[in-house]
Amino acid sequence: MSSADLPVHVPLVTQPMGILASLNAARRNLLEILPEIATRQPMVSGRTAKRWHMVMDPDAIRRMLLENLDNYPKSLVTKNLLKPAIGDSLFIAEGAHWRWQRRAAAPAFSHRNVTNLAPVMSAAAETSLNRITAAGPRAVDMYVEMVRATFEVIGNVTFSEGSRFEPEEVHRAIDSYIDAAARLSLFDVLGFPDWVPRPGRIFTGRAVNDMKALADGAVEARAAKGPRDIPDLLDLLLEGEDPETKRKMNTAELRDNLLTFIVAGHETTALTLSWALYLCAFDQDVQARARTEAQSALDGRIATADDLDNLPFIRMIVDEALRLYPPAGIISRTAQEHDELCGREVLPGDTVMIPIYALHRNRVLWDGPDAFRPDRFADRKSVQRFAYLPFGDGPRICIGASFAIQEAVIILATLLSRRRFHLVPGRTPKPVMILTLRPEGGVWLTSEPV
Repeated sequence: MSSADLPVHVPLVTQPMGILASLNAARRNLLEILPEIATRQPMVSGRTAKRWHMVMDPDAIRRMLLENLDNYPKSLVTKNLLKPAIGDSLFIAEGAHWRWQRRAAAPAFSHRNVTNLAPVMSAAAETSLNRITAAGPRAVDMYVEMVRATFEVIGNVTFSEGSRFEPEEVHRAIDSYIDAAARLSLFDVLGFPDWVPRPGRIFTGRAVNDMKALADGAVEARAAKGPRDIPDLLDLLLEGEDPETKRKMNTAELRDNLLTFIVAGHETTALTLSWALYLCAFDQDVQARARTEAQSALDGRIATADDLDNLPFIRMIVDEALRLYPPAGIISRTAQEHDELCGREVLPGDTVMIPIYALHRNRVLWDGPDAFRPDRFADRKSVQRFAYLPFGDGPRICIGASFAIQEAVIILATLLSRRRFHLVPGRTPKPVMILTLRPEGGVWLTSEPV
């Protein structure tokens, strides 16, 4: 199979890189620091100012994410990048502080509550379909369109209509912060302490502080007013408490978690949908099969939660898009104590990464790893656990995973049932990872009615 028969991917590094070359590559695209050997080996180690390891062995990953979880908290680089914006929320917190928040928030993401939020997803799918239809034969940047659609969902399920809070203001503030701050700082790579100012991050503090104040006001106003007849995510979190300690989130904790859900809850799903539509346009046979399934299940309707069981191939496409283009392409941890992974010594302070992009393309674990083959997920039990990590795994698996999958299947099925998508010559997206794996240049597709 030639490269022309494969969807777009990033050539990985074949030669060792020094610290400045690594830094420059990481600022452009974190995928460019991944060694090609990571797609053929269980573990790769090196030193770039600090000792680091990349782990692709499922048993070693199981140890990191499940059996010895407390020894591998999120890396200092990750915390330095995100804590000013989202505080000690579920994404950042560790240990006991993370555990009680997780227990308190978990009921909000129960199967029943996620299903109850599906009408908002169906409405966003219909609105997106109408916008794409209105564009006619003109090319549409599906990444921009999917960001808009998924933001409509997270905005409406987080702060229902009538709230004084404008989720788009939150999104703009956090996105500008991340754009300025999330590109790896040399200070972070060298392990400088938190109190040393980071270039770029200094200039975004005011927008983030204004956003937090706005969110605090919205949380307090809802707490005073009480829940709605049909609770949204804020209502559910306000009601949530840790069943062990009976502790509830205070205003700051609610705000930080809501900001996390708003940004992470639409960005990752928008990326998944963008790449899935690109892949369907790349492989017209897959798209035709998906359309047949969607049309049979929907019979001209917009997809709902009740249709999910009748859309297994659409779900496989979503799973395969998450394998080829995982939104979080690299997980980074900092070892706290001595350990052993793959027979190799890990020292306290070592950076231990799971390069999910390379893990999902590892030739030992996957047959034809660079190829687009949704049927590899026909039997999900055959997929080795800890070899496929689009949402992480273990106790810290993404709390919103089922929400994201439900949303992606509803929107993708709706669009494929009504439109046939085509690639635009010369507009191939490039996978670029800064904080998430985005399509540089957008995902430009044309479409026609079916």
